[in-house]
Amino acid sequence: MTTSQQLAGAEAESSLTEDFVPTFYVGHHDSKRPLPVTESALRQAQDLGYDMLTSPITTPNFHSRVLTLLSSHLAIVEATEDPSNKFTPPAPIIPPLSPVDTPLTPGDTVPQLIAYSSPWIDLCSSDPLISNISRQVLNIEIAYASFCGIGNIIIPGPRTYGSESIDSDGLTQYARAIQEALTIGSYIQMAIHLPMYGQDEPREIMGDLSPFAKDYNSTGKTKVSKNTDIYETWDAWNLVRSVCKYNSRLSVALALPRQLPAESLQSRWFAEPLRLISFTPNTFLKNKGGHPVLSKSHQALITRYMRLKQPPWLLLSDVSPIPGVNDLNQQTADGFPPASDVADASTSGSVSPTPAEAAERLSKESQRTQPRPKDPAAHLVYIRYLQRNQPIRTAIEKFGSGYQDYLQAPLQPLTDNLESVTYEVFEKDPVKYDWYQAAISQALSDWSKQRKPTSSPAGAVVIAVAGSGRGPLVTRSLRASYLTGVPVEVWAVEKNPNAYVLLQRHNEEEWGGVVNVVKSDMRAWKGPLRNLTGPIGQAITTSLAAPASPYGKVDILVSELLGSFADNELSPECLDGVQHVLAPDFGISIPSSYTAHLTPISAPRLHADISHRAITDDTATETPYVVMLHAIDYLATSVPDFPQIQQAWEFAHPLPATTLAIAEARRGGGVSGGGGGSMAGGDGANEHNTRFARLKFICRDRGVVNGIAGYFEAVLYDGGEAGKVELSTRPDTIDAKSKDMISWFPIYFPLKNPLYFPDDSELEVSIWRQTDDRKVWYEWLVEVFAMVGPNKRMRLGMSEAGTSRKIGCLM
Repeated sequence: MTTSQQLAGAEAESSLTEDFVPTFYVGHHDSKRPLPVTESALRQAQDLGYDMLTSPITTPNFHSRVLTLLSSHLAIVEATEDPSNKFTPPAPIIPPLSPVDTPLTPGDTVPQLIAYSSPWIDLCSSDPLISNISRQVLNIEIAYASFCGIGNIIIPGPRTYGSESIDSDGLTQYARAIQEALTIGSYIQMAIHLPMYGQDEPREIMGDLSPFAKDYNSTGKTKVSKNTDIYETWDAWNLVRSVCKYNSRLSVALALPRQLPAESLQSRWFAEPLRLISFTPNTFLKNKGGHPVLSKSHQALITRYMRLKQPPWLLLSDVSPIPGVNDLNQQTADGFPPASDVADASTSGSVSPTPAEAAERLSKESQRTQPRPKDPAAHLVYIRYLQRNQPIRTAIEKFGSGYQDYLQAPLQPLTDNLESVTYEVFEKDPVKYDWYQAAISQALSDWSKQRKPTSSPAGAVVIAVAGSGRGPLVTRSLRASYLTGVPVEVWAVEKNPNAYVLLQRHNEEEWGGVVNVVKSDMRAWKGPLRNLTGPIGQAITTSLAAPASPYGKVDILVSELLGSFADNELSPECLDGVQHVLAPDFGISIPSSYTAHLTPISAPRLHADISHRAITDDTATETPYVVMLHAIDYLATSVPDFPQIQQAWEFAHPLPATTLAIAEARRGGGVSGGGGGSMAGGDGANEHNTRFARLKFICRDRGVVNGIAGYFEAVLYDGGEAGKVELSTRPDTIDAKSKDMISWFPIYFPLKNPLYFPDDSELEVSIWRQTDDRKVWYEWLVEVFAMVGPNKRMRLGMSEAGTSRKIGCLM
């Protein structure tokens, strides 16, 4: 089975298996592996427990040939150099590969190999000759690897990054070379090998091209900075992928350091397209038994990163060579090591040892009279141990498997009749319905305690479930009545003719015929019909005289019309339309209010997905998507008065009667509307449901805004001193208000183009809820500001205004 087939199988399994254990695909990289990787060598590695091996694309013979060609060219240039002649000879052309120049051959072993391009080239060189030769080498390697059928290539990252690098201009040279390589290898996945922060571990590269650069001594090296800029490496990656236009075949091979950076940088890399995570011996600690282990923080990072929808592969670099075939005493990574082999390191309370502690430990180890035999598989054994001991998934992770970062267009519940399977997904959430039942129970108890008059002639509290779907809230209403002992009269109102059939069946088989099922758009429903026949109607009409009007009122109006942003599925408009049936003095709406919340995020994977869709769909970049946000980074820093997630607006029900009266007067262009209608068109009847918010977010660390994440909170019922029954989808309040609720994924408002901002910036998000009385849509805008003096700000950038008017939610 090939590596790609294994990964495809793992993804399919992850979406089907409840008792999910993430599969670690572990590769072995030897920077000095020049020989061909044979089928026998692959079997050796697989027997030891590895899934894949890396292979260089070219051999030392090719390297020597390039150096000879370069030296000859430089000798000719030096011999013919004339200060009065400004003509520069063109760079030499590298001849095609020969059999001795490459270890690769098309065959059965190729799909299980990861190719590694030559580390001795310098794509960032400021010397045009060196950068040209380097680019030729890379292109030759990419083209031949593609010919052989290689699916994945690791390319060493740029040697210079940002402001601390003397030759920072070389980064654009590097990005341009990668863009060209993506064109040459049109089907190859390319991973740029980068350290998590700082520079790569220092290592001497034999035959490096950098010293051949003319200005090597003066500008070919990097300044040493006293203060490490931990975002410098991410900045370099961001420039490369931006030049490559977020190409879906370009990803990151992230090298983990011994000392992990701040959580904010770990989250930033989590949001990026990770293809590999690499470990060197220096990444590991040693426990008391001398075995390699990872710190607690490294273990937590791996657990988090392996929860990605497409988990990265793990690459052990230069840990130990693959042992010989005849070595029969080797422990394989599939075995279960003793507890002492994998016990966590004791580091005197620190995550990683200080240099002094490391030196002391090394000294003690060197003084042992009987050193432990070196186990070439020790690092792999430990990684497999971590795999077997991954924590089980949470309820939300189990439900969301397969939905992570999957873009879905929002529902059109008023114009479309939902399928049964859609209702079924909603109904898998017990938390939401438990909370609804608690709200209804509390409302019934308070109604009874306060001895409020009811709208039923028989004295029962009248409950109407507006938009009943398949009836879960009807069931919960009846259960709340049973638990509180308060009699109820239940009406189920549903416009979907297919769901109406199922509701009638439920009434016959589950509800005992006590529910009044009505097929109607809730906004057109006139209220409980008092002269209908049936058990409830008979009880009413035989106990009291028929009311003057054939339609009665509702005491408690229950609905679950909330969307991911609370109001994006037209809950305000629907509840406005049905409010006329609510008892004017004591009527209760469940929910009673809801608020929309938002925050700017970095979501490069979603941006790449939407950009791809935009090729065939001109509304792709202006669609507010419902998506289970996962591989994202929250950009704002919570500070006093400016939290990371902020409230945009609120809706409350029932509305004051005067507000509804004004809306009704405006309908049809009445005098109250002024004759001109609303700013967005129409007659302004729904103008009271427009909203606007402008929110400021403080961003300590630089980054890129790809869009806005939206959440909501709702008060189902406010019991005063008894407390509120609330729902929340905000990641920072969901556990306190409705833990493990899975009914709603967040909403995502995308930006057409990524918006970069520097350190210590202010992001201001403007968002509008607009209506023209026929549909509702959103408009959004993000601006970047920086402080340039006392009480003075400068606008550094602004996104293109987004609008979902073309695909607005129809009323």
